[in-house]
Amino acid sequence: MTQTFRTSTRLLVAVIFSLSFIAADGQAAQRKKAKKPAAAPAKKKSTSQARNSRAEKGRAKASPAKSAKDTHSAKKNSRTAKDSRKPSRRERLAQARREAAERRRRAEAARRAELARRAAIARQRAIDQSFRQEVAANVQKDDPTGEDLEVRRAAVAALGNYAGSVVVMDPKTGRVYTVVNQDWGVRRGFKPCSTIKLVTGLAGLEEGVIEQPQQQISTAATLSQFDLTDALAYSHNGFFQRVGSRVGFDRLASYARQFGLGERTGINHANEFAGRIPLFENAQTIQRMSSHGDSYEVTPVQLATLASLFANGGTLLVPHLPRTPEENVKFKTEVRRQLNIPPDVLRRMLPGMIGAVNYGSGKKSYDPAQTIAGKTGTCIGAGSQWVGLFTSYAPVEDPRLAIAVITRGSDSRAHVPAAIAGQIYRALNGRFGKRGIRTPVALPPDLLAPRPKVDPSKIADDEDEADAADTADTGGAAAAPLLNPTGTNNTNVKPTLQPIQTRPTGVTTTPPAKAAPAPGAKTNAPKPGEGRPRRVLMNTPEIQ
Repeated sequence: MTQTFRTSTRLLVAVIFSLSFIAADGQAAQRKKAKKPAAAPAKKKSTSQARNSRAEKGRAKASPAKSAKDTHSAKKNSRTAKDSRKPSRRERLAQARREAAERRRRAEAARRAELARRAAIARQRAIDQSFRQEVAANVQKDDPTGEDLEVRRAAVAALGNYAGSVVVMDPKTGRVYTVVNQDWGVRRGFKPCSTIKLVTGLAGLEEGVIEQPQQQISTAATLSQFDLTDALAYSHNGFFQRVGSRVGFDRLASYARQFGLGERTGINHANEFAGRIPLFENAQTIQRMSSHGDSYEVTPVQLATLASLFANGGTLLVPHLPRTPEENVKFKTEVRRQLNIPPDVLRRMLPGMIGAVNYGSGKKSYDPAQTIAGKTGTCIGAGSQWVGLFTSYAPVEDPRLAIAVITRGSDSRAHVPAAIAGQIYRALNGRFGKRGIRTPVALPPDLLAPRPKVDPSKIADDEDEADAADTADTGGAAAAPLLNPTGTNNTNVKPTLQPIQTRPTGVTTTPPAKAAPAPGAKTNAPKPGEGRPRRVLMNTPEIQ
């Protein structure tokens, strides 16, 4: 039985093995049969691809631009399709986060800018207040002995709460009527800014650079033309920079010394500052010193004597304050030097100085009752602070007063000195104004009433050398209210300057007028070496 079972098992295994072998042979035959038909098309496809590839290469060589254009178009279409795809929720959230972060960044930048602006305004107000306090203390320490108290009261009232100094003198005799804030007026130097254009203009006329009475010099900055009259009236920087460049550094500095800058005036006040004149030349010196007064320093007394040159026909006087009644009665004019300048050269400067008051940069000093000739100045001075200047004399037909005003602080930017001088002229008009219809100096009508030859509406205040950087220096603080035409100070700040107490001095307030000495008169010129300007290195150019 056991043997029979074993035999059956062996037969069954043999049958199964045979069937498996037959099945494997059948599957191999089928695979072999399936491979044979597929081999021919593959070979045919490879030949077609090679032919197409050669055709594509030929077309690419024939028109490479078309191929590049098709590639670019394909890429563009791909991007367009991608952009037109609706963003997913995750992409929308990411974009929203980026936009919110950008808004926060901009808001933070605006907040910081506003804080910086407010801090700059507060800082500038503190500086302005310190100037006012310093001036108030200086005025209280002034020694008014020998001064004309009526003139001093008018000057103090006009100065008001502004930080500055005022000098009033007789341009024909050199008699000083008052110096308000004597520390600044005599012992402190300031950048002259555009008042230096009086020196540049005279030097240009004397050197023949400005040849014709109405010669025009084109300026690339404004693409317009200015003559000497309008350049002075509107204080055009480009005109005087070209004139100064043609005159030359050495000649221009020589004229400045000849006109009294860089040396003491000889006024009988202690510790007078001699001022400064640029001594070293570089690439920018000649232009900046011709228009902006870079590297110069002047005092209000020096500016008053400079204006007196035009009033008395070219005589540089020694300003003097009579301290006693006897000295007042026997006042003598002292001449420093008689300038060798023809009268017609000085008169050619007058239309521009009168135009500055009538319609130009100094029109805040205008007085309809008399003709005033003057020159303004406004710029960034020492300590990156604004300084304003105005030097003038009146009446032009019969000069009796020369007034120089210098102020410091952010309000100086708005030609405050011209407004202060105008208020003084109006206050003293009854005493020092035009005397009837008599005209001691015969002047042509066109000189006394010049008219602008350029369109004023198209002219910016070229004297104001401020730009965005200058505004940043002052924090964008608004200028203090100006004096109105009636002479009142429209400000809510209580003035710190106290009125002058009238006290008897026995000094006569109307000294006898004396004419300027003849050109051959003996002069008390300074000794060699006296009043020599100190050596000054050129400062780096200001941000203006």
